[in-house]
Amino acid sequence: MTQDTATTPTGPRADQHPLLSGSTSLRRRKAREWRLKVYGVAAIGLSLATLFVMIFTILRDGSQAFYQARLTFPLVVDAAIVDKEGARDPAAMAKVTTVGYQRLLAQAFLAHIETSGVPLGDVTEKEAGEMISRDAAGRLRKQVLSDPAIVGQTITVNAYATGRIDGYLKGRVTRASAERDSLVTPAQLDLADRLLQAGILSLGFNSGFLTDPDASDLRPESAGLGVAIIGSVYMMVLVAIFTVPVGVAASIYLEEFAPKNWLTDLIEVNISNLAAVPSIVFGILGLSIFINFMGLPQSSSLVGALVISLMTLPTIIIATRAAIRAVPPSIRDAALGIGASKMQIVFHHVLPLAMPGIMTGTILGLASALGETAPLLLIGMVAFVTTYPSGPLDGGIMDPATALPVQVYSWASRSDPAFIERSSGAIIVLLAFLLVMNVAAILLRRRFERRW
Repeated sequence: MTQDTATTPTGPRADQHPLLSGSTSLRRRKAREWRLKVYGVAAIGLSLATLFVMIFTILRDGSQAFYQARLTFPLVVDAAIVDKEGARDPAAMAKVTTVGYQRLLAQAFLAHIETSGVPLGDVTEKEAGEMISRDAAGRLRKQVLSDPAIVGQTITVNAYATGRIDGYLKGRVTRASAERDSLVTPAQLDLADRLLQAGILSLGFNSGFLTDPDASDLRPESAGLGVAIIGSVYMMVLVAIFTVPVGVAASIYLEEFAPKNWLTDLIEVNISNLAAVPSIVFGILGLSIFINFMGLPQSSSLVGALVISLMTLPTIIIATRAAIRAVPPSIRDAALGIGASKMQIVFHHVLPLAMPGIMTGTILGLASALGETAPLLLIGMVAFVTTYPSGPLDGGIMDPATALPVQVYSWASRSDPAFIERSSGAIIVLLAFLLVMNVAAILLRRRFERRW
């Protein structure tokens, strides 16, 4: 074959290759990749901005709930009002209602204003006494009945101011709004300024927001999360007791021991379907079975835990099965090769390696269940509860209670702006619970994580 007849290559030359010549298709592909990166960064930035705005709004509105306006003044526990018989008998003293204690508080408050040289201005004595929260009378009555020895003595009262005075110090109430408000007058706001300068009125940290029970619409300044926090703790402990053993055991059986047939396929499909069922359906189920059929007490922590358990169990099973399935088959084969039984393979090798995923999925499932509201509303946990449940060993799980998400819903649905502020504060507490549970999931995962 001569040089003239030799076949010449028909493909592109090396210096004409698309990767080296910068062809149009290559530039288009790089442009698409660059746009994809931009879209991804923009999506992440938008998500972070939305999260920042949400958290900032909640913290801005809810942080005020942790501060409360208080009136501080001395009070002589007048026996002529609280103990007319003079016998110091708590049973006889209990006949005195909060009306008498409210009058005693108003008299002591007015006397201290006069002693301090603070002019009332255009405020009448009745209006000045109405600046004290109605909750103060009940607290003073409880204090006197628990310790009758203070009758006739001088004590220092640290009473809540009314919700409108509290809102004025926080900027929620203005003189313009006070002119249209039947619960406060501009003159009372002027008096509040003078009391603030005299040190009688102050704004300080409100620990009662975390410990006090709920309050009526007439005294929003005394509403607290005490019952809701206890109810949530009871409920989540019971949910963990009900769901973790059952969920882990069911996952082990389905993943390691159950035969692969139509029955197990049907069970797996139904577990996946139950995980997608709306939560309100579980509330209807709980109302029908646990309350109407079984007769369990309405709005109790036990019923709430049973309903939440039914809703959380499929999620825990799915997460646990995924963690077990993630263990490499070589681990099982190696254990089988040295003579381990099926039970030993599962409990000595598979479960320890799957434990980080199991615990993480379980805690995240419980954290998600903590924020559920709809099923709890249907079983009556939205009820107005002002008494603390008993201890868990004293049947406290059967006592009426509420939960944090339900308390948020209850306060947000009330008309008084002070309750809206407290609903945002309750969201902060709920987020703190969720943050603790998520941090616990991360720490447990790192603690039990094993590499292979």
